[in-house]
Parts: sequence; C-alpha cells; structure tokens
Amino acid sequence: MFKIMINPEQSFYYHGNEDLLRSAQKNNIKVPFACRGGGCGLCKVKVVKGNYELGPSSKAVLTDRERKEGYVLACKTYPLSEMEIELISK
Repeated sequence: MFKIMINPEQSFYYHGNEDLLRSAQKNNIKVPFACRGGGCGLCKVKVVKGNYELGPSSKAVLTDRERKEGYVLACKTYPLSEMEIELISK
C-alpha cells in the first residue's frame, strides 16, 4: 500500500493491481480521461517524485521529451512506491 499525494491537497492509498487512473477514481479523485488505453492523453499527469512502471502508450500523446520530464498517462502508470503527482489542467 502506497500513499499518493496529488497537487498536494489530496491524497489516497494505492493498493496495487490496477493503474493509477482507476485507483484515483475509486478514491473520488477526478482525473480527466476518455479512452483508458494510452491513446487520448487526457489523463496526463506529472510525477514530482516516486517510482512507477509505465505501460505502453502513444508517443503522439506522450512524447519522449515529456516522459523524460516526468509526465505519464495515469491509465498506464503503476506505482511502485509512494508518489507525488500534479494533475495537468485541460
């Protein structure tokens, strides 16, 4: 179980076995999304700190540069430690 801090006003506990988007939604955290498949980019967030595993996603919505800068798609991110993330305004 890992604590996930968001923007840092909100937090929830991640229990594993699901992506960050689903876990956030189960904890009443609103993260925009459309496809859940890594292709639309609406659930893009920035990881400020923490470790994670990133599943496959479109480079059209999450470029190599963004990946290096800590951006991820919540639908394809699996926390491996406590994390702090920032929601991206749309």
